[in-house]
Amino acid sequence: MPRRARVRHAGVPQHVIQRGNNRAACFFADEDYRTYLDSLLEGATRYGCDIHAYVLMTNHVHLLVTPETAESLSLMMRYLGSRYVQYVNHFYRRSGTLWEGRYKSSLIDSEGYLLTCYRYIELNPVRAGMVEDASGYRWSSYGAHALGQADELIRDHPRYLALGATDETRQAAYQALFRHQVDEALLKAIREAVNSGTALGSERFKDEIEAMLARSVRLGTPGRPRKKRMDEGMSRQCGLGLRGK
Repeated sequence: MPRRARVRHAGVPQHVIQRGNNRAACFFADEDYRTYLDSLLEGATRYGCDIHAYVLMTNHVHLLVTPETAESLSLMMRYLGSRYVQYVNHFYRRSGTLWEGRYKSSLIDSEGYLLTCYRYIELNPVRAGMVEDASGYRWSSYGAHALGQADELIRDHPRYLALGATDETRQAAYQALFRHQVDEALLKAIREAVNSGTALGSERFKDEIEAMLARSVRLGTPGRPRKKRMDEGMSRQCGLGLRGK
């Protein structure tokens, strides 16, 4: 069965996950995490990607990225994968692949789902039982968002900036979002979207994306969307407010 074509769209946030081959470790020491983040910054700068959130787990990575062009994310991930694998193979005197095939990604509706995706990503170490609180994990963007720690990799999304008029009020509001875990229904929806390469968001958001791309971004409906839904999306002006929602 052919694999589903990747959904790509400029200016729309995407949740990205890449796993180690056979779920094996891809980070072995602190220097590995630092090298990956340095390479991520280089790739994001070179290919035009805004990194909003991230977490580096032992055997996989989550990123929240807004690409400037339809190709920006793929180019960044290709660059990042090559640079980091070369580093690991050289440093640990190994050969072969490190990652499990292609990275996975899903489009994220900024209107109601973006900050939930932030939380999903940064709470990974808590759900894995590695720390009791997100602040206890070094290799994520939580410190930048909630504690004001310097992180040159992060480019704040307008939805995050809208949490408060000052750094202090934004950080306090962001910390408040973490008083409760993401509920199970949302966890399932986020996982299904990224694993299937579909979109996470409202029906209106999905309609607009399908109208622009002339293909389905819903789970279980490959190929072009029904013409009626495409026409309805076009009539609402398909470029409507997708960036910075």
